[in-house]
Amino acid sequence: CSHAYPPTSFHYALTYHTAIPTMAGNQLPANTEATLLARRVDRMSSTEKVMWGGFYASGIIGMLIVYGLLQERIMTIPYTDTQGNAQRFGYSVFLIFLNRLFAVVFAMLMARKNGEELTNMAPIWKYLIVSASNVFASSCQYEALKHVSFAVQMLGKSFKMLPVMLWGLILSGKVYSLQDWFIAMAVTGGVTEFLMTGPTQANTDTPSQFTGYLWLLAFLALDGLTSTMQERLFKEHRTTKFNQMFYINGLSSIVSLMTLLSTGTFSPAFTFFLARPQFMVDALTLSSSAVAGQFFIYSQVQMFGALVLAATMNVRQIVSILLSYLTYHHYITGLQILGLVIVFAALTYKSYQAVRNDKKNDKNEAPETQPAGVEKEVAYQTVAESKC
Repeated sequence: CSHAYPPTSFHYALTYHTAIPTMAGNQLPANTEATLLARRVDRMSSTEKVMWGGFYASGIIGMLIVYGLLQERIMTIPYTDTQGNAQRFGYSVFLIFLNRLFAVVFAMLMARKNGEELTNMAPIWKYLIVSASNVFASSCQYEALKHVSFAVQMLGKSFKMLPVMLWGLILSGKVYSLQDWFIAMAVTGGVTEFLMTGPTQANTDTPSQFTGYLWLLAFLALDGLTSTMQERLFKEHRTTKFNQMFYINGLSSIVSLMTLLSTGTFSPAFTFFLARPQFMVDALTLSSSAVAGQFFIYSQVQMFGALVLAATMNVRQIVSILLSYLTYHHYITGLQILGLVIVFAALTYKSYQAVRNDKKNDKNEAPETQPAGVEKEVAYQTVAESKC
């Protein structure tokens, strides 16, 4: 996920609010849907929790694996038209346009289902900043796949921990613990080792590692800005998840459409879409899987919390990279495998520490001071990406 939700793909900035926000920033009454759901989860047996948790985790992993594999296929493998002419698709912004249209419909339906207002809770220009950075971050991500492997792109999303922390430090004055910096450096070190100890080029005619890394650096900078600005929207304006998704994805679809029209690429991209049935199926499946992944993400966070989601996304990254190597026959060295182990060991430790701290906080809080409607919000970047 990435979109703007994760999908894509996705970085998840976890912001913990002391009450479920409304448009006026007030607390909702204790008999809200979220509170009732929390009570229902508490009454579940261990078997039921495992079954539902496994169901949502499988949905997230399955949908986002489909999304990732199709990303790589669309950007690296030629498509044949009805006359037998093979050509690679070269208009990444068109894919973003489709993704955002699907995401707008999803956000609108979920906002209505949860009783969220669709009037803007923050100034439109703030949504527009996030939308523009999100569109161009996603475009950089797609363009990078023309030059570097899917594993490099996926690891780049972990590499962005440092840029996100730096943006948070500069724009929001956030303070991070020494442990956070060590984890970020371990992830960065593991990614660096992976990049320097084996092949990282894409399976295309003219891949350029240097160009691919430039696209990834641009993606990291823009995506870090997107995540930081989204978190500020949650904090400063108390925007709800789907209200923010609706406006950011709506404006992102407008930004991407205007980009296509101003660069003269909408017509050739749409012609390519209509002339190649297999591409049409893949592009629509790409957008559908991203939105379906967001549904499972929303459901898992609602029932089990954002920390469970973070662990699920770690598993998704590992499985996606392994399946990419198996599906597209990439070569990997032993030292690259060691780099992967370092990265995911650091991410797993981060999730473990977050769970421990969460349990410690729960024990330290007196029952009467714990708001009945506590909700763990996920300020996510789309990716349907979204950043899915």
